[in-house]
Amino acid sequence: MANATMKRYLSLDALRGITVAFMCIVNNPGSWGCIFPPLRHAAWTGCTPTDLVYPFFIFCMGVAMAFSFSRFDGLDKAALIKIFKRGLGLFLVGLLLNMYPFFPLHPHDEAASFGQNWLYWLGHIRIFGVLQRIAVAYMLSAVIAMWLRKPGRILAAIGVLFVLYTGILLLFGSEPGAFTLEGNISRKIDIALVGENHVYHGYRFADGSRAPFDPEGLLGGLTAACTALLGYLIGGVIQRSSARHATDPSDNTSAPAYTVSRILVYGLASLALAEILSIWIPISKPLWSASYVLYAGGWAMLALGFLAFIIDVKGCVKPFEPFRAMGSNALVAFVASGLLAKTFPMIGFAPSDYFGANEYTSLLWALIFAFLIFCIQWPLYRKKIIIKL
Repeated sequence: MANATMKRYLSLDALRGITVAFMCIVNNPGSWGCIFPPLRHAAWTGCTPTDLVYPFFIFCMGVAMAFSFSRFDGLDKAALIKIFKRGLGLFLVGLLLNMYPFFPLHPHDEAASFGQNWLYWLGHIRIFGVLQRIAVAYMLSAVIAMWLRKPGRILAAIGVLFVLYTGILLLFGSEPGAFTLEGNISRKIDIALVGENHVYHGYRFADGSRAPFDPEGLLGGLTAACTALLGYLIGGVIQRSSARHATDPSDNTSAPAYTVSRILVYGLASLALAEILSIWIPISKPLWSASYVLYAGGWAMLALGFLAFIIDVKGCVKPFEPFRAMGSNALVAFVASGLLAKTFPMIGFAPSDYFGANEYTSLLWALIFAFLIFCIQWPLYRKKIIIKL
């Protein structure tokens, strides 16, 4: 049983590590003007390989939850304390990462004093972000998973969240459409909660003006939790089959190869459902739509199943050790990549000056950046140091 469990975790670490490495590549090009199309996000609808990075993180978190929560008997006080302590910690780390280096690098008004510019900067800090979305998804999915426990009930909860989220978008959306940048209610909710100055302004309206819309806003946390719950369900499949196989190795339905085939079938089914649902609900990462959850979740299942086949069934472990190192401290990798990306300009190094000539040099810097993160991760991995909240 111990060996089987260990290999399953190797598969999960490998997938998480590949996701971390790809995150470093897509988030840190030599120049944002020179990027190969697969390394760009879809503008609003659709899904590129880059759009799979974020949900893969959350899916892996859900798989790990199935193992870490197995020692709890249900949603008791101790479990709630653990859930909300970790969730709030993740949210705080994400907010601090948004605030780094804690003062404005580029003054809003050269004629104003440092204090005046600092207050202006403080009034325009983005509240939401990647870790904040993960925190919300973790807290909601963890409470649901530990409360409902049974796979059938958790599937029903995913369906309820899909209906609730999509219903809110449709009922309160406005022209030109509930699933558009201009008409979605998610944007208005975030502005009402934290103010227009504290949300992301990277999208643009049709007239070219910057849109106050946060792709990691509060409402999308409902469906992000569904991504985590899909991972939790797959983690449960792995955990139960591993336990049955340890008890009765002759049970073919619990053998690793059979379990892998189930994961692959579930992944294909999720992709098929996503394509059907996309007829009415577009696949959209900024909105984290229901069809996007199923689409990204399906690919995550296929990726995990593929790695489990190679690592658990075929025993090919060694080639994936660098990725296991990258995935063993995913939080450290994310924070370190964010800090480095913000620190380089502070010390006068602009990657675009050296690697911005074309898509190839831009990708070269992204690979170098990923290697720098690997150099941070490798000593921690070798010394078996795991830093987590």
